[in-house]
Amino acid sequence: MSPAARRLLLAGATRRRCLSTDAASSGSASSQLPRGKRWDAVVIGGGHNGLVAAAYLARAGRSVAVLERRGVLGGAAVSESDLVPGFRFSRCSYLLSLLRPAILRDLELERHGLKLLPRSPSSFTPCLDGRYLLLGPDAKLNYSEISKFSKKDANAYPRYEGQLEKFCKLMDFVIDSAPPELRQDFHASMVDRMKDRVDKSAFWGNLLRHVMQQGQKNMVEFFDLLLSPASKILNCWFESEVLKATLATDAVIGTMAGVNTPGSGYVLLHHVMGETGGQRGVWAYVQGGMGSVSSAISKAALEAGVQIVTNAEVSQVMVNETTGKVALADGTEVHSPVVLSNATPYKTFVDLVPVNVLPEDFLSAIKTADYSSATTKINVAVDRLPQFHCCKDMSPEGGPEHMGTIHIGSESMEEIDVAYREAAGGVSSKRPVIEMTIPSVLDKTISPPGQHVINLFVQYTPYKLSEGSWQDSNVRKSFAERCFSLIDEYAPGFSSSVVGYDMLTPPDLEREFGLTGGNIFHGAMGLDSLFLMRPAKGWSDYRTPVKGLYLCGSGAHPGGGVMVTNAQSCPLAISGPEAVTGVRATCGSGQNGRAHVRRKRRGMWSGKGVAPRCLFKQWVCGDRLIASFSSVQDEIQAGG
Repeated sequence: MSPAARRLLLAGATRRRCLSTDAASSGSASSQLPRGKRWDAVVIGGGHNGLVAAAYLARAGRSVAVLERRGVLGGAAVSESDLVPGFRFSRCSYLLSLLRPAILRDLELERHGLKLLPRSPSSFTPCLDGRYLLLGPDAKLNYSEISKFSKKDANAYPRYEGQLEKFCKLMDFVIDSAPPELRQDFHASMVDRMKDRVDKSAFWGNLLRHVMQQGQKNMVEFFDLLLSPASKILNCWFESEVLKATLATDAVIGTMAGVNTPGSGYVLLHHVMGETGGQRGVWAYVQGGMGSVSSAISKAALEAGVQIVTNAEVSQVMVNETTGKVALADGTEVHSPVVLSNATPYKTFVDLVPVNVLPEDFLSAIKTADYSSATTKINVAVDRLPQFHCCKDMSPEGGPEHMGTIHIGSESMEEIDVAYREAAGGVSSKRPVIEMTIPSVLDKTISPPGQHVINLFVQYTPYKLSEGSWQDSNVRKSFAERCFSLIDEYAPGFSSSVVGYDMLTPPDLEREFGLTGGNIFHGAMGLDSLFLMRPAKGWSDYRTPVKGLYLCGSGAHPGGGVMVTNAQSCPLAISGPEAVTGVRATCGSGQNGRAHVRRKRRGMWSGKGVAPRCLFKQWVCGDRLIASFSSVQDEIQAGG
């Protein structure tokens, strides 16, 4: 973004803060909507992506309503206190890293209460033979720890991190850019079609520039990483099984894939692309739990004037050439020409959109997409910290081994692969791969003194078991006890410290949080499901075959994780019969700081912006002001 554009945005934010009392009072959270009101946009789902999309739209002067099915906001980024008395769990997502810094700044989330608690060390892998591996942002610590297993690996590790950093810089551009749409609007004027071609050429030109900056050797390595199994990549770099297995967990987390699955190398990269506190790959706890992220975003949205309604389940989306509305389960109809869905693609197009509206090829692509899951989340309340037998001296307040992610059952890549193959056969892993975190070591607000909250992110658990069912309480109890017993092998007495727990299997994640198949990413993160292919070929630019309906959730580019680029980049296109304020806006991110407003045609206004954080009062092209929302809005209103 150009300096002038940034100054305009900051000036707009300053003006909004001066009117913060009025802005806050104009938005509200309630269980009811004003009757008969016609909204500029309606967002289905009050998860973090939906709230961000609503906030950006409202900051552009739109009237926006968010409809959340549950009684609590946040979707999978939620904190809940009523599961075990006295303990506050981050029930689904439990760490933050991928949230884009620009969004954090734009919505001023720290001002709205977001407080991050970085972890150092960030990783701990105990071994049954009494050894252990600590890793983190401290290069000296990493060298010392890895040297216990291999001097060669200790020397290679900084180069490995350096290469991933180079790849992340290339991916930053892709993540922060809306994919160039493959479709052509043959009803558009020749000028607009030429302009569209120029926009696409600009994207591919910028991408080529980033590729050339990498150099041929790095690009060969980059494509090798994208296409290869994580095991191949890690075997080329390292010889220590403990180090390789620890790093490999990033390649399989949340996926129904193993370390030998082609393409798992990309997921490894995806999970090191975050920039918490300006440091690449650092993951942090959030004070108060992950619900604090959603709380901060909702406060920003409310301040901008968004109306948030809970316990409002949408049963159908009805958008046509002349009007648009969504129907709630209680029969209420909410009118808006523009609907943004934060639900999964399957939920949106199979459950909410009438069956005869969508093209057969598109609907088939959505139905046959991979929504498989191998993930179970167990939230545990304990009366004491686990004491690992490989760490003899433990502080009552917790030691380095308790700060970060604790890898249980990850001493070799073979262990991970065996666990995966069992689940692929329909059996929950006999020795599951467990990522344990203890946020209460750093966050004293979520548990009673001396007691702790423990998150267990467990793999592999198939959605459908070959024998038994997750609905059977005995099956559920048996699996939880299996996980606790495995932890006992590394931290004797863990099982006896448990005072209560809450378990979410893949069917639970689907039923309670709307995650199709229990997939935490709204769909697989394989190369066939990313960028121009997400959620379906030809529809990667957040638009859908239904006029006025858009995707703003993790099922859209760039995918899952609490990243919310999906919501920031969602082309909130409002044109023709959809127009209320008369501007079609794209809150894109990352293409030369430009935004465009097209000439009026057929009584419609449309614009296509590619500048990050472009939903502010004035549109700019480089340093030159070319239009403003207010002038366009005045003209539309004057024309009726």
